[in-house]
Amino acid sequence: MAQIKTNRTKITLHMVCSLDGYIAKNDGSVDWMVSQDVYDAGVTLTEKEISDFLASVDCYVMGSHTYEHALELGWPYGDTPVFVLTSRVLPKEKESIAFYSGELKKFVQQSLSPYSNIWMVGGSQLTRDFLLLGLADEIVLTIIPILLGNGLPFFEAIGKEIPLHLKDTKTYSDGMVELTYEIKYKT
Repeated sequence: MAQIKTNRTKITLHMVCSLDGYIAKNDGSVDWMVSQDVYDAGVTLTEKEISDFLASVDCYVMGSHTYEHALELGWPYGDTPVFVLTSRVLPKEKESIAFYSGELKKFVQQSLSPYSNIWMVGGSQLTRDFLLLGLADEIVLTIIPILLGNGLPFFEAIGKEIPLHLKDTKTYSDGMVELTYEIKYKT
């Protein structure tokens, strides 16, 4: 299990989407997320870089549909704590999984306070709610080189303007582009 840290909590919204902004096809499938493109100027991640990154994440937060997809695809989160936000009753496949249903601000203040590097990895409605409530610190968006034409959008309509500050960009050898933004909430 990941070591719990007591530093300031940082919540990163991480989403993978098509260039036209979809996170899944209409039927919920995500098989298109593996890029077959080749970009010679892009970087290739090493196993050590991937391992170091995964070790830096203290816990994950996700919605129920993302949880179900992760179980279907082969659980990538190891024994790192995972909070699944849902009102449905779902099978608890690992000891490191906890389910939560209730107010998001209370969840962040109570359940996430022991963690410092939190990654929310899915759910367009959940992403929207975290943004509307001012609960996220940054967005990491990985764009797959494909146009889906339709599907489940990255964001449900947020209904308000939220300025962002570009912190970093990375291009990968498989044509994926990663954008990292700091969220600058208006007060």
